Amino acid sequence: MTENDQGNVPSRQRKRFPGISSRAYEHPADRSALVALRKLSGFDTVFKALSGLLPERSLRLLFLSDSVRVSDAQFSHLNDMLRDACYILDLEKVPPMYVTQDPKPNAMCIGLDEPIIVVTTGLVELLDEEEMRAVVGHEVGHALSGHSVYRTVLLFLTSLALKIAWIPLGNVAIMAIVTALREWFRKSELSADRAGLLVGQDVQASMRGLMKVAGGNHLHEMNVDAFLAQADEYEKAGDLRDSVLKILNVLPRTHPFTTVRAAELKKWSENRDFQRIMDGHYPKRSEDKDASVTDSFRESAGHYADTVRTSKDPLMKLVGDIAGGAGDLAGDLGGKLRNAFGGGQGPRKPDADGTEGDGRSGPDGDTGGAQSEA
Repeated sequence: MTENDQGNVPSRQRKRFPGISSRAYEHPADRSALVALRKLSGFDTVFKALSGLLPERSLRLLFLSDSVRVSDAQFSHLNDMLRDACYILDLEKVPPMYVTQDPKPNAMCIGLDEPIIVVTTGLVELLDEEEMRAVVGHEVGHALSGHSVYRTVLLFLTSLALKIAWIPLGNVAIMAIVTALREWFRKSELSADRAGLLVGQDVQASMRGLMKVAGGNHLHEMNVDAFLAQADEYEKAGDLRDSVLKILNVLPRTHPFTTVRAAELKKWSENRDFQRIMDGHYPKRSEDKDASVTDSFRESAGHYADTVRTSKDPLMKLVGDIAGGAGDLAGDLGGKLRNAFGGGQGPRKPDADGTEGDGRSGPDGDTGGAQSEA
């Protein structure tokens, strides 16, 4: 970013994150996929080949000819927000941004060679300055993560695969790919929401923006706490039939439901990881090449396991109970097998207090093994 790009002073002082890696704010499931893609051997070669096949140049010309490009002369307040967002997240090159006529509130970040940010007139007219700042930060977060690149490539590969779906079991395989891709898309949106909060640094503005996307420009009729309560009610309400319906409702979507996004962002804003970033402790872009794919996948798996364990959804609770029961059963069977084949602990003998124990008392009389919980 040039000195002129950094010349505009934001309306209030915000913290800046020099050299920040997108890994700092990425959702665990999003991060694991991105780390793996960045490490994928030969990806750059495939990327260059695909660049010539995709209609990206046509898309750029379309926005240039039929939308309004944000600049100092046009939508200057959006231009200030864009440069401010790039300055805060230390994105060196400010991506071009366009406003396109569409009454539906929306924004997107697309492109292979370089990202393009597009916002609709419906969104510009709906949000106030601080709410819009969070949206611009959201899109800059997509650009910093490289979401526009990987999304475009994977969408192309999915489209290509659909043409060979006539192969036996092809539809099953394609649906598995599409389902996994959409799950990643949804998690990447949660990542970008976090980037928007890092740029705006106003959680209430982020909440208001999501509420407006859901219910329109009627803030005097809405309440943040009540809106977040909807997400909690949505998660735990109903029985197993509702759980299945929720899965079917979300499968075709590329974005999580708005109340869910608000609840996820609120939870992250209260997390110590967010506070550490605000205090200046975060992974740097210069360290991205050393990021461990294994650690990223382990963190992602841990997130999903934690989601199942803490979820209030009836189906997720059932899955957690079954998994816990299976684990207990496996442990019991394993113990019996070890004893049967002489690999166990041997005959149990009385502890010092005369009760039956495992005979492995520690120096203070405590057992050396792990104690079972009630």
